[in-house]
Amino acid sequence: MYKRFTRGFTLIELMITIAIIGVIVSIALPSYQESVARSRRSEVKTVLLEASQWMERFYSENFRYDQNTAGTAIANVFPAAYSQSPRQGAAVYTIAVGQAGTRTFTLTATRVAGRGMQNDRCGNFSVTNTGVRSNPDFNTGNFASANAAVLECWR
Repeated sequence: MYKRFTRGFTLIELMITIAIIGVIVSIALPSYQESVARSRRSEVKTVLLEASQWMERFYSENFRYDQNTAGTAIANVFPAAYSQSPRQGAAVYTIAVGQAGTRTFTLTATRVAGRGMQNDRCGNFSVTNTGVRSNPDFNTGNFASANAAVLECWR
């Protein structure tokens, strides 16, 4: 006599859908976060190596790393284009000449707090005038040694 039509979803169907979405998110979110971290690491390595090349050009013009021929310190002439990564927008890493001597320099990329990389397994990045690359504060839970961190983080 009377036909009853129900519309909508049952509570069980809704809970199954939520469970499936939860599983997908729990798999996809860490993968996405690692992908973002890899791209940020790639960007900072590029900027560090370009800054290192700039330092070498500076040396070839001034015959020292710490100041130019006019006596201006490297910190005052270091280009703003190499002072952060990414170059435009909010900085995830700040880049500075950590140590500069007459014949040596160290460039260091330091993570900016609150930008998503503060707990990154690779930590900060450094490169010297001889091309020695390092990760001074890598996560010791992820790497057995400093060499293992460099091999993984700088590839």
